[in-house]
Amino acid sequence: MFIHQNFLLQNKTAQMLYHSYAKPEPIVDYHNHLSPKEICEDRVFENITQLWITGDHYKYRAMRALGVDEKYITGNATDEEKFIAFASALPQMIGNPIFHWSHLELKRYFNIDTFLNIQNAQTLYTQLNKLVKTKAYSARALLKKMHVKLVCTTDDPADNLEFHKAFKDDALRLIPGFRPDRVLNIMQQDYTAYIDTLSKSTNTSISNYSDLKEALIVSIDHFHTTGCRLSDHGLSHIPPCDVDENAAKEIFDLALQGKEINYKKAHTFLCTLLHFLAGEYHKRKWVMQLHLGPIRNNNTRLQKQVGADVGCDSIGDFVQAKGLSKFLNTLDDQKKLTKTILYNLNPADNALFATMAGNFNDGSSEGKIQWGAPWWFLDQKKGIETHLDDLSAFGVLSTFVGMLTDSRSLLSFSRHEYFRRVLCNKLGADIEAGLLPNDIDWIGQVIKKICYQNTVNYFNDFK
Repeated sequence: MFIHQNFLLQNKTAQMLYHSYAKPEPIVDYHNHLSPKEICEDRVFENITQLWITGDHYKYRAMRALGVDEKYITGNATDEEKFIAFASALPQMIGNPIFHWSHLELKRYFNIDTFLNIQNAQTLYTQLNKLVKTKAYSARALLKKMHVKLVCTTDDPADNLEFHKAFKDDALRLIPGFRPDRVLNIMQQDYTAYIDTLSKSTNTSISNYSDLKEALIVSIDHFHTTGCRLSDHGLSHIPPCDVDENAAKEIFDLALQGKEINYKKAHTFLCTLLHFLAGEYHKRKWVMQLHLGPIRNNNTRLQKQVGADVGCDSIGDFVQAKGLSKFLNTLDDQKKLTKTILYNLNPADNALFATMAGNFNDGSSEGKIQWGAPWWFLDQKKGIETHLDDLSAFGVLSTFVGMLTDSRSLLSFSRHEYFRRVLCNKLGADIEAGLLPNDIDWIGQVIKKICYQNTVNYFNDFK
């Protein structure tokens, strides 16, 4: 049996910590890219490929690296052929987190211990399809199977949030997360079309920068009344620009006229509008998340062929410190800095982000400014271990708000278990090495906080 009860738990103390303290805690997943429509309508999937493989850019990248033709990844092959192609490739993914994740998902959701490969692919495809077509494996049932209490999706300001508003379930909460990337990226080709969409969705007329801010306030209030308590921003970096309202007005006018915007103007606009948004989050006591560091859509050929978010993004080497410091410091100086979680994609920036967060804590709450969970390329065993070491060395581990999935897959919630096992293994090893006192309950309570209670406390009403 590959995924046994002590998987990743390499010492007796770790096993005790995990099974007694980490495992029983519920899951609050405060950042993911799940479909609110699928959750609200409690989708039942037609087959295991649509549930498990379709849209998973982690799997797509690995399959391409192993020479699998695009036909069997995002192309016109049948779902059965795509499943068999993935099963054929999986044994070659040793060392990649997909190997662990996939087998953990098979075990936790379907109680299948089998090592997936080409020999058993057809049999398992048939077996899994019989399960996923039933209500016991619907979208909500899958979440509840993993003891998920709250799901916070990632939503555009122009979204009407119809599925969040329609959702009703006593055992599960579904709330939106405010993600205004498209309004900040003034250089995107369809920017004016997007502004028109935002105008219609907020029932406002946007003809200048002041109108834009008013429309965003309407959207933010709409999100707030629908349960939103956090924003998210996916940026390469925050430029070290001054906030300049007059310049932002002129730049926005140029964009509405269809004029070309250069990088310098785009950076000034981004910094100014982001500062405005941060002030609105502070007024409503929202949490602000900043995901920084990716270089996206590197492969234009593949993007034209199959679209964005299909596995063509990577770690960037942007200069982060100066702009991030200037942004946070300006907000702090003006008493507009809300609770904030910082995420870096480049592991070389770990110490930078961990120490940057510590600059702006003010005693108003535990871990007000957080260095967030290991993200994207870093949410694997080595990345998590390094993250925990660096957070302990440069920050305060006990205030950490824990893991999230950042996923588009309903089967990704076993990643919380994966993180918890790595966490318990690290602290268990430290106890056995004499680096921590042998007080199991004391360390166990810290683990419970990291797994659940810190998140509930940080977001005030996320229960």
